[in-house]
Amino acid sequence: MTDILYIHGFNSSPASQKARQLVAVMTRLGLQDHLRVPALHHHPRLAIGQLEAAVAELDRPLLVGSSLGGYYATHLAERHGLKALLINPAVLPHGRFDGYLGPQKNHYSGEEWELTHEHVEALAALQVPAPSDGARYQVWLQTADETLDYREAARFYRAGALRIEAGGDHSFQRFASHLPALLAFAGIPAARWRDLDFSTF
Repeated sequence: MTDILYIHGFNSSPASQKARQLVAVMTRLGLQDHLRVPALHHHPRLAIGQLEAAVAELDRPLLVGSSLGGYYATHLAERHGLKALLINPAVLPHGRFDGYLGPQKNHYSGEEWELTHEHVEALAALQVPAPSDGARYQVWLQTADETLDYREAARFYRAGALRIEAGGDHSFQRFASHLPALLAFAGIPAARWRDLDFSTF
């Protein structure tokens, strides 16, 4: 059974809707021990340290990364040869963060912190070339993402399996309805989940 490592985005947490929906489904399936959803530190070096520890603990997990978590997931997937499912992923976020320097607040925990040039440099150090092994990547994009231009991710991950939906937003609307595809990509047999009503999550 493939393990899953969910990687949340910038100023997000395991309390985000997508994370909670995935936890609920895995729990319903009795597979909660095969899922990790760490609360990541705001500093990229510390966050990657947390994620490297999770990868070492799990058995070649599927990486599921949202937004900035997609950037982290790509770094880890290329470093360890893992599969990754990316949801509205950030592409080269260090090139965008200069406009966000200064005080920050986590949307869920309320933690206040300062985004500095050191954070940006640490993000830049994690950059990898565009993936070439397309079989290891699924990239889910919604065209009305108000935070990131979906076309940047479509270009960067063009070797992978792209799922581009019209409309939506940065949070990726209707995520629960896509969970069967996530479970299938993780290698979880359809017999375990085909009778679930995913609209209830």
